[in-house]
Amino acid sequence: MYDYDLLVVGSANADLVIGVQRRPGAGETVLGTDLAVHPGGKGANQAVAAARLGARTALLARVGDDDHGRLLLDSQRAAGVDTSGVLAGGAPTGVALITVDPSGDNSIVVSPGANGRLTPEDVRAARDLVRSARVVSTQLEIPLETVAEVARNLGPGSRLVLNPSPPQPLPPEVLAACDPLIVNEHEARVILGDREAGERPEDWARALLATGPRSVVVTLGAEGALVASAAGEARVPSVRVRAVDTTGAGDAFAAALGWRLGTGASLTEAAAYAARVGAAAVTRPGAQVSYPTAAEVDAL
Repeated sequence: MYDYDLLVVGSANADLVIGVQRRPGAGETVLGTDLAVHPGGKGANQAVAAARLGARTALLARVGDDDHGRLLLDSQRAAGVDTSGVLAGGAPTGVALITVDPSGDNSIVVSPGANGRLTPEDVRAARDLVRSARVVSTQLEIPLETVAEVARNLGPGSRLVLNPSPPQPLPPEVLAACDPLIVNEHEARVILGDREAGERPEDWARALLATGPRSVVVTLGAEGALVASAAGEARVPSVRVRAVDTTGAGDAFAAALGWRLGTGASLTEAAAYAARVGAAAVTRPGAQVSYPTAAEVDAL
Protein backbone atom coordinates (compact mmCIF):
# COMPACT_ATOMS: atom_id res chain seq x y z
CA MET A 1 0.00 0.00 0.00
CA TYR A 2 1.38 3.38 -1.02
CA ASP A 3 1.02 6.40 1.26
CA TYR A 4 1.13 8.81 -1.70
CA ASP A 5 -0.15 8.76 -5.26
CA LEU A 6 2.65 11.12 -6.30
CA LEU A 7 5.88 12.28 -4.72
CA VAL A 8 7.51 15.22 -6.44
CA VAL A 9 11.25 15.64 -5.95
CA GLY A 10 12.31 18.97 -7.35
CA SER A 11 12.62 22.71 -7.24
CA ALA A 12 10.67 25.35 -5.38
CA ASN A 13 11.05 28.95 -6.58
CA ALA A 14 9.48 32.32 -6.11
CA ASP A 15 8.28 33.46 -9.54
CA LEU A 16 8.84 37.18 -10.13
CA VAL A 17 6.59 37.98 -13.09
CA ILE A 18 6.40 41.09 -15.29
CA GLY A 19 4.11 41.49 -18.30
CA VAL A 20 5.74 43.10 -21.36
CA GLN A 21 4.50 44.17 -24.78
CA ARG A 22 7.55 42.43 -26.23
CA ARG A 23 10.70 40.88 -24.85
CA PRO A 24 13.78 43.13 -24.98
CA GLY A 25 16.63 42.52 -27.38
CA ALA A 26 20.29 42.65 -26.41
CA GLY A 27 21.09 45.92 -24.67
CA GLU A 28 17.46 47.08 -24.83
CA THR A 29 15.21 48.22 -21.97
CA VAL A 30 11.43 47.88 -22.13
CA LEU A 31 8.76 48.90 -19.65
CA GLY A 32 6.52 46.29 -18.06
CA THR A 33 3.64 45.87 -15.67
CA ASP A 34 3.84 45.91 -11.89
CA LEU A 35 5.89 43.07 -10.45
CA ALA A 36 3.85 40.07 -9.26
CA VAL A 37 5.33 37.44 -6.95
CA HIS A 38 3.92 33.91 -7.18
CA PRO A 39 4.98 30.55 -5.71
CA GLY A 40 6.60 28.47 -8.46
CA GLY A 41 9.43 26.14 -9.40
CA LYS A 42 8.91 22.98 -11.43
CA GLY A 43 8.78 20.70 -8.41
CA ALA A 44 6.48 22.86 -6.32
CA ASN A 45 4.28 23.50 -9.36
CA GLN A 46 3.86 19.80 -10.04
CA ALA A 47 2.99 19.07 -6.43
CA VAL A 48 0.28 21.74 -6.31
CA ALA A 49 -1.11 20.70 -9.71
CA ALA A 50 -1.45 17.06 -8.61
CA ALA A 51 -2.96 17.92 -5.23
CA ARG A 52 -5.54 20.21 -6.86
CA LEU A 53 -6.63 17.27 -9.00
CA GLY A 54 -7.15 15.12 -5.91
CA ALA A 55 -3.90 13.15 -5.76
CA ARG A 56 -2.34 12.31 -2.40
CA THR A 57 0.82 14.32 -2.94
CA ALA A 58 4.10 14.98 -1.13
CA LEU A 59 7.04 17.24 -1.99
CA LEU A 60 10.74 16.67 -1.36
CA ALA A 61 12.54 19.97 -1.93
CA ARG A 62 14.71 22.63 -0.31
CA VAL A 63 13.85 26.28 0.26
CA GLY A 64 15.56 29.13 2.06
CA ASP A 65 14.70 30.28 5.55
CA ASP A 66 13.21 33.48 4.16
CA ASP A 67 9.96 35.11 3.07
CA HIS A 68 9.99 33.39 -0.32
CA GLY A 69 10.42 30.02 1.37
CA ARG A 70 7.48 30.69 3.65
CA LEU A 71 5.37 31.76 0.65
CA LEU A 72 6.12 28.43 -1.01
CA LEU A 73 5.33 26.36 2.06
CA ASP A 74 2.05 28.20 2.56
CA SER A 75 1.06 27.54 -1.04
CA GLN A 76 1.84 23.83 -0.78
CA ARG A 77 -0.11 23.40 2.42
CA ALA A 78 -3.08 25.35 1.09
CA ALA A 79 -3.25 22.94 -1.86
CA GLY A 80 -3.11 19.91 0.45
CA VAL A 81 0.47 18.84 -0.26
CA ASP A 82 2.39 17.01 2.48
CA THR A 83 5.44 19.25 3.12
CA SER A 84 7.18 17.03 5.68
CA GLY A 85 9.91 16.42 3.08
CA VAL A 86 10.61 20.11 2.45
CA LEU A 87 13.95 21.17 3.94
CA ALA A 88 14.80 24.78 4.83
CA GLY A 89 18.11 26.63 4.91
CA GLY A 90 21.52 26.45 3.29
CA ALA A 91 20.86 29.17 0.71
CA PRO A 92 18.18 31.68 -0.28
CA THR A 93 15.04 30.31 -1.89
CA GLY A 94 15.36 29.91 -5.64
CA VAL A 95 13.94 32.67 -7.84
CA ALA A 96 12.61 32.68 -11.41
CA LEU A 97 12.54 35.96 -13.33
CA ILE A 98 9.69 35.70 -15.86
CA THR A 99 8.49 38.00 -18.63
CA VAL A 100 5.15 37.30 -20.29
CA ASP A 101 4.10 38.86 -23.61
CA PRO A 102 0.52 39.56 -24.77
CA SER A 103 0.27 36.16 -26.51
CA GLY A 104 0.99 34.37 -23.23
CA ASP A 105 4.47 33.22 -24.23
CA ASN A 106 7.15 33.59 -21.57
CA SER A 107 10.89 33.82 -21.10
CA ILE A 108 12.42 32.62 -17.83
CA VAL A 109 15.76 32.99 -16.05
CA VAL A 110 16.21 30.87 -12.91
CA SER A 111 18.52 31.46 -9.94
CA PRO A 112 18.54 27.98 -8.31
CA GLY A 113 19.43 29.10 -4.77
CA ALA A 114 18.46 26.41 -2.26
CA ASN A 115 17.40 24.07 -5.07
CA GLY A 116 21.06 23.52 -5.87
CA ARG A 117 21.60 22.31 -2.30
CA LEU A 118 19.10 19.45 -2.52
CA THR A 119 21.64 16.63 -2.39
CA PRO A 120 21.78 12.86 -2.86
CA GLU A 121 22.24 12.66 0.93
CA ASP A 122 18.88 14.40 1.33
CA VAL A 123 17.27 11.76 -0.89
CA ARG A 124 18.86 8.91 1.06
CA ALA A 125 17.67 10.47 4.31
CA ALA A 126 14.15 10.58 2.87
CA ARG A 127 14.30 7.02 1.47
CA ASP A 128 11.14 5.94 3.29
CA LEU A 129 9.27 8.88 1.75
CA VAL A 130 10.58 8.07 -1.73
CA ARG A 131 9.56 4.43 -1.42
CA SER A 132 6.09 5.30 -0.11
CA ALA A 133 4.92 6.83 -3.42
CA ARG A 134 3.28 5.00 -6.30
CA VAL A 135 4.79 7.49 -8.79
CA VAL A 136 7.81 9.76 -8.31
CA SER A 137 8.15 12.80 -10.56
CA THR A 138 11.27 14.93 -10.91
CA GLN A 139 12.94 17.55 -13.12
CA LEU A 140 16.38 19.10 -13.65
CA GLU A 141 16.11 22.33 -11.66
CA ILE A 142 17.85 20.31 -8.93
CA PRO A 143 21.29 18.65 -9.32
CA LEU A 144 21.45 15.72 -11.74
CA GLU A 145 23.21 13.56 -9.16
CA THR A 146 20.18 14.08 -6.88
CA VAL A 147 17.85 12.90 -9.64
CA ALA A 148 20.07 9.85 -10.14
CA GLU A 149 19.80 9.09 -6.42
CA VAL A 150 16.01 9.24 -6.69
CA ALA A 151 16.16 6.64 -9.47
CA ARG A 152 18.27 4.36 -7.25
CA ASN A 153 15.86 4.60 -4.31
CA LEU A 154 12.52 3.91 -5.98
CA GLY A 155 10.29 1.42 -4.22
CA PRO A 156 9.31 -1.93 -5.79
CA GLY A 157 6.70 -1.25 -8.45
CA SER A 158 7.12 2.53 -8.26
CA ARG A 159 7.31 4.54 -11.46
CA LEU A 160 9.67 7.43 -12.28
CA VAL A 161 8.47 10.34 -14.42
CA LEU A 162 11.18 12.75 -15.54
CA ASN A 163 10.86 16.07 -17.34
CA PRO A 164 14.51 16.92 -18.11
CA SER A 165 14.13 20.70 -17.96
CA PRO A 166 16.38 22.59 -18.25
CA PRO A 167 17.86 19.87 -20.47
CA GLN A 168 21.26 18.24 -20.24
CA PRO A 169 22.68 14.86 -21.25
CA LEU A 170 21.41 12.08 -18.98
CA PRO A 171 23.33 9.08 -17.64
CA PRO A 172 22.14 5.59 -18.67
CA GLU A 173 20.86 4.72 -15.18
CA VAL A 174 18.52 7.71 -15.18
CA LEU A 175 17.31 7.09 -18.73
CA ALA A 176 16.62 3.43 -17.94
CA ALA A 177 14.44 4.37 -14.96
CA CYS A 178 12.18 6.80 -16.86
CA ASP A 179 8.63 5.66 -17.51
CA PRO A 180 8.00 8.06 -19.15
CA LEU A 181 10.61 10.62 -20.13
CA ILE A 182 8.67 13.81 -20.98
CA VAL A 183 10.37 16.17 -23.46
CA ASN A 184 9.68 18.94 -25.92
CA GLU A 185 11.65 19.24 -29.17
CA HIS A 186 14.51 21.24 -27.65
CA GLU A 187 14.90 18.87 -24.71
CA ALA A 188 14.81 15.86 -27.01
CA ARG A 189 17.59 17.23 -29.19
CA VAL A 190 19.81 18.12 -26.21
CA ILE A 191 19.45 14.64 -24.70
CA LEU A 192 20.06 12.93 -28.05
CA GLY A 193 23.16 15.06 -28.59
CA ASP A 194 25.12 13.92 -31.63
CA ARG A 195 22.68 11.12 -32.45
CA GLU A 196 20.63 11.58 -35.59
CA ALA A 197 17.38 13.01 -34.27
CA GLY A 198 15.38 13.36 -37.48
CA GLU A 199 12.75 16.00 -38.12
CA ARG A 200 9.52 14.44 -36.85
CA PRO A 201 8.35 13.84 -33.28
CA GLU A 202 8.12 10.15 -34.11
CA ASP A 203 11.82 10.20 -35.03
CA TRP A 204 12.77 11.88 -31.73
CA ALA A 205 10.66 9.45 -29.72
CA ARG A 206 12.18 6.37 -31.38
CA ALA A 207 15.70 7.70 -30.95
CA LEU A 208 15.02 8.45 -27.28
CA LEU A 209 13.53 5.01 -26.65
CA ALA A 210 16.74 3.53 -28.01
CA THR A 211 18.67 5.28 -25.21
CA GLY A 212 16.84 3.32 -22.50
CA PRO A 213 13.54 4.85 -21.26
CA ARG A 214 10.58 2.50 -21.00
CA SER A 215 8.34 5.15 -22.53
CA VAL A 216 8.57 8.65 -23.97
CA VAL A 217 6.12 11.54 -24.24
CA VAL A 218 6.94 14.36 -26.65
CA THR A 219 4.95 17.53 -25.94
CA LEU A 220 4.04 19.53 -29.05
CA GLY A 221 2.39 22.67 -27.69
CA ALA A 222 -0.75 23.51 -29.65
CA GLU A 223 -0.35 20.26 -31.59
CA GLY A 224 -0.84 18.09 -28.50
CA ALA A 225 1.61 15.31 -27.68
CA LEU A 226 3.09 12.07 -28.96
CA VAL A 227 3.36 9.02 -26.71
CA ALA A 228 5.71 6.15 -27.51
CA SER A 229 6.76 2.86 -25.97
CA ALA A 230 7.62 -0.66 -27.08
CA ALA A 231 3.88 -1.10 -27.70
CA GLY A 232 3.84 1.62 -30.37
CA GLU A 233 3.13 5.31 -30.88
CA ALA A 234 0.04 7.47 -30.67
CA ARG A 235 -0.77 11.15 -31.13
CA VAL A 236 -2.78 12.94 -28.46
CA PRO A 237 -4.62 16.07 -29.64
CA SER A 238 -4.53 19.35 -27.79
CA VAL A 239 -7.52 21.22 -26.40
CA ARG A 240 -8.15 24.57 -28.08
CA VAL A 241 -8.27 27.43 -25.56
CA ARG A 242 -7.33 31.10 -25.46
CA ALA A 243 -3.89 31.22 -23.86
CA VAL A 244 -3.34 33.95 -21.29
CA ASP A 245 -0.09 32.75 -19.69
CA THR A 246 1.80 29.53 -20.47
CA THR A 247 3.93 29.72 -17.29
CA GLY A 248 3.84 26.36 -15.51
CA ALA A 249 1.63 24.61 -18.08
CA GLY A 250 4.25 21.94 -18.73
CA ASP A 251 4.47 21.25 -15.00
CA ALA A 252 0.70 20.80 -14.80
CA PHE A 253 0.89 18.38 -17.74
CA ALA A 254 3.65 16.31 -16.12
CA ALA A 255 1.89 16.16 -12.75
CA ALA A 256 -1.42 15.09 -14.25
CA LEU A 257 0.28 12.50 -16.42
CA GLY A 258 2.16 10.97 -13.51
CA TRP A 259 -0.90 10.85 -11.29
CA ARG A 260 -3.12 9.25 -13.94
CA LEU A 261 -0.50 6.64 -14.72
CA GLY A 262 -0.50 5.73 -11.04
CA THR A 263 -4.26 5.17 -11.15
CA GLY A 264 -3.79 2.54 -13.85
CA ALA A 265 -4.48 4.63 -16.95
CA SER A 266 -2.62 3.77 -20.13
CA LEU A 267 0.07 6.16 -21.35
CA THR A 268 -2.24 7.47 -24.08
CA GLU A 269 -5.15 7.95 -21.66
CA ALA A 270 -2.93 9.70 -19.12
CA ALA A 271 -1.46 12.02 -21.77
CA ALA A 272 -4.92 12.93 -23.08
CA TYR A 273 -6.02 13.89 -19.57
CA ALA A 274 -2.78 15.79 -18.97
CA ALA A 275 -3.33 17.77 -22.17
CA ARG A 276 -6.68 18.95 -20.81
CA VAL A 277 -5.08 19.94 -17.50
CA GLY A 278 -2.34 21.87 -19.30
CA ALA A 279 -4.90 23.61 -21.49
CA ALA A 280 -6.93 24.70 -18.48
CA ALA A 281 -3.78 26.07 -16.83
CA VAL A 282 -2.91 28.46 -19.67
CA THR A 283 -6.29 30.21 -19.49
CA ARG A 284 -5.28 32.01 -16.26
CA PRO A 285 -2.22 34.07 -15.32
CA GLY A 286 0.50 32.61 -13.11
CA ALA A 287 1.62 29.06 -12.45
CA GLN A 288 0.25 27.45 -9.29
CA VAL A 289 -2.67 29.87 -9.02
CA SER A 290 -3.78 28.81 -12.51
CA TYR A 291 -4.03 25.08 -11.86
CA PRO A 292 -7.49 23.53 -12.19
CA THR A 293 -9.41 21.15 -9.98
CA ALA A 294 -10.60 17.82 -11.39
CA ALA A 295 -14.11 19.26 -11.77
CA GLU A 296 -12.77 22.17 -13.84
CA VAL A 297 -10.88 19.77 -16.08
CA ASP A 298 -13.98 17.64 -16.59
CA ALA A 299 -15.92 20.76 -17.60
CA LEU A 300 -13.33 21.83 -20.17
